[in-house]
Amino acid sequence: MTPRYDTFDTPLGVFTIAVDEQGDVLAAVFGGPEALPSSLKHKGPTQDSQATAAARRQVEEYFAGTRQDFDLSLAPHGSDFQTRFWRDLAAVPFGVTTSYGVMAKDLGSSARAIGRANATNPICLILPCHRVIGADGSLTGYAYGIEIKRALLEHERAVLAGATAAA
Repeated sequence: MTPRYDTFDTPLGVFTIAVDEQGDVLAAVFGGPEALPSSLKHKGPTQDSQATAAARRQVEEYFAGTRQDFDLSLAPHGSDFQTRFWRDLAAVPFGVTTSYGVMAKDLGSSARAIGRANATNPICLILPCHRVIGADGSLTGYAYGIEIKRALLEHERAVLAGATAAA
């Protein structure tokens, strides 16, 4: 399997998406192809904007404020615990935050284990790891920096506020 990827600009910087031969998303990262998980980099991903077009379109719609839910097939690679966590993470609604502790309770785990699973999420944004915050409301632990995490949460709040105002 040779992953396919594309890199493009977003309002928060360069973004790269990698997919498998079926078009399932393997990874999504802020940064260029060098930011892809090492498990993909050693497979020699090939740039292919056609293979990643659906995922790119949805990310662009997210940033344009016209998409709140991603409708993509995902294929993240991880342990059973990580994949269970990522499945729960995908259910955190647009514009809503949850804490590491709440997610730990839901999964019968520890906040530390949740933090680690969140940090190893290979599909950022689409699996909304930015929506997990500290129990005290602090914006802790985001691989791409707290400012990007803050900007994503502010973007979602602004989109929801605009939708409410338009209703």
